[in-house]
Amino acid sequence: MNDALSLADPHTVATRYWHPLPDGRIQCDVCPRACKLREGQRGLCFVRGRIDDQVVLATYGRSSGFCIDPVEKKPLNHFLPGSAVLSFGTAGCNLACRFCQNWDISKSREIDTLAAAASPAALATAAGELGCRSIAFTYNDPTIFMEYAMDVADAGRELGIKAIAVSAGFMNAEPRAEFYSHMDAANIDLKAFTDDFYEKVTFGKLGAVLDTLEYLHHDTDVWFEITTLLIPGHNDSDAEIAEECAWLASHLGLDVPLHFSAFHPDFKMLDVPPTPPSTLSRARRIALEHGLRHVYTGNVHDPEGQTTSCPNCGEAVVVRDWYAMRSYQLDDSGACVHCGYRLPGRYDGPVGTWGARRLPVVVAG
Repeated sequence: MNDALSLADPHTVATRYWHPLPDGRIQCDVCPRACKLREGQRGLCFVRGRIDDQVVLATYGRSSGFCIDPVEKKPLNHFLPGSAVLSFGTAGCNLACRFCQNWDISKSREIDTLAAAASPAALATAAGELGCRSIAFTYNDPTIFMEYAMDVADAGRELGIKAIAVSAGFMNAEPRAEFYSHMDAANIDLKAFTDDFYEKVTFGKLGAVLDTLEYLHHDTDVWFEITTLLIPGHNDSDAEIAEECAWLASHLGLDVPLHFSAFHPDFKMLDVPPTPPSTLSRARRIALEHGLRHVYTGNVHDPEGQTTSCPNCGEAVVVRDWYAMRSYQLDDSGACVHCGYRLPGRYDGPVGTWGARRLPVVVAG
């Protein structure tokens, strides 16, 4: 492909989180990677680059495609349960995870990946017409296309459509504050709990992600949940899981939902076996022993690990089978119908009826 950046391209827009360096390069300040660029160069994320002595986003309004999903697939189990979400991503990523499960999108260096295009207004209108309660920026990290994501979120908000960020949380403080002021919910991918894993497997930094989690908890009203993909032999030891759970309990409290998800061999980790279901059950047990109240398993068939129980009376108030609701015993405000205890999350009416379907859609304009 032609990597040349051009401001004449209608999908290229100026950005503001960068600064010049004494050696003539420009540093992108969106994430801790701090890519230092000469004229015409792109950052590791591929979608941000330098042109005319500024950093631009080269994929504004472009997408790898659109799908309607259950919100539980993001995964968010305590945010508008049962509702439909319009999901999309772009290309590129600011991490370089060797195990990426969406590598064909996040590692893409081909503009042809971005075959779909839609303005923020068109996306918001389509979400409403399709019966979606929210729009999710997912498949690759919205950190790198934050300008487009924020505009879509604002257009959706005007129509009562919520915005969801599915992110690795690898973002600097100033752009992070602006970005999350536009978001209603997030799922943050906490990839492991050691510096060594982050540095050697994701080429990122654990501390920056923990800063994002603390920021979301202490400084915003964004509803967020956390996902850790457990990879056999890499981040699935009892000691590491216990350390992660202890940190979450002490820094974020006991009510932030935690999802343990199963790995399958992909990208550059094809030699690693899939995660056994027993590993997820073991991790969930460790988390519950640390006092975390809402711990789930994902990418496996595990009704017990996907059930929400009331912390007060112990009743199973939401029973899921994969992404399908089998039983729902919360009132419109999210309170347990058995004892009245209000579960943490965002509930504003009856449970949605989208079910487990995944529906590719075309969004025009």
